Amino acid sequence: MENFILMGVFVGLGFLFRFIKVFPPQTAQVLNMIALYVSLPAVILLKISHLEFSGDMLVPAVFPWVMLVLSAALVYFVGKRLGWSRDIIAVLLLVVPIGNTSFMGIPMVNAFYGDHGIPYVIIYDQIGTMVIFAVYGSIILAVHGSEGTTSIWKIVKKAILFPSTLALLAGLVLRFWNHPYPDALEKHLGIIASMITPLVMMAMGFQLRVRLSPGVLRPLSFGLAVKLIIAPLSALFACHLLGLNGLAADITVFEAGMPPMVTAGALAITAELKPELAAALVSLGMVMAFVSLPILHLTL
Repeated sequence: MENFILMGVFVGLGFLFRFIKVFPPQTAQVLNMIALYVSLPAVILLKISHLEFSGDMLVPAVFPWVMLVLSAALVYFVGKRLGWSRDIIAVLLLVVPIGNTSFMGIPMVNAFYGDHGIPYVIIYDQIGTMVIFAVYGSIILAVHGSEGTTSIWKIVKKAILFPSTLALLAGLVLRFWNHPYPDALEKHLGIIASMITPLVMMAMGFQLRVRLSPGVLRPLSFGLAVKLIIAPLSALFACHLLGLNGLAADITVFEAGMPPMVTAGALAITAELKPELAAALVSLGMVMAFVSLPILHLTL
């Protein structure tokens, strides 16, 4: 609980920084980039060295794909049933199934489950979310995106060369070269990795802006209900049905309830797919996750 309160403090600081002129408008972007290119790779490099591969790892590796099928099917059939426009359905198809499982996932899991849960987050994110983002995201953009605004190859290339993906590959190689790391290296990686929570939470607080028109309220409410409530409860039900329990199952359910991925929302905006809805799904989703995730944790 102390870690969760600390996260709230960092969000509050980020929100406060918006009103201090010394912080430029690009502050949130800079903080996110530092987290992406420095802290997140350090987390992965640090945790992958302690990762013990076992049958439990199949749970966070497989369930993201199950959640993808469930979320996409719900969005498509409900959107068609309610007569939503092609752009609205496209945004929901792109943004809702892909969770913020690293930036938001790592600080949240660390707050509620501690360091022991991070290896399962890495598996869920790298084998699930990032591959889904590269493959499924590319297909949605190819079918629904504006001509000339997106390139499938660029999306796939970006996912492969993503800092966290490169850190995962490097960490796997280093396991065979020098496992575990020297004490000095592990110490400094730990210091850099610990920066991810304040960086991401302050960036989140800095960019908390939600302006909504009436036309997006219904698809927004439905999309967030699927992502924050239906998906994790479905994962929880599936785990109970299959007799899966323990930390791997808990982290999998918890990760299934993460809000939409920021990058997926940004791609939807770039492709001119209902930008207002895409931005609201990401920003409001992160805010609501501060309520939904603690409740989800209590149910596990």
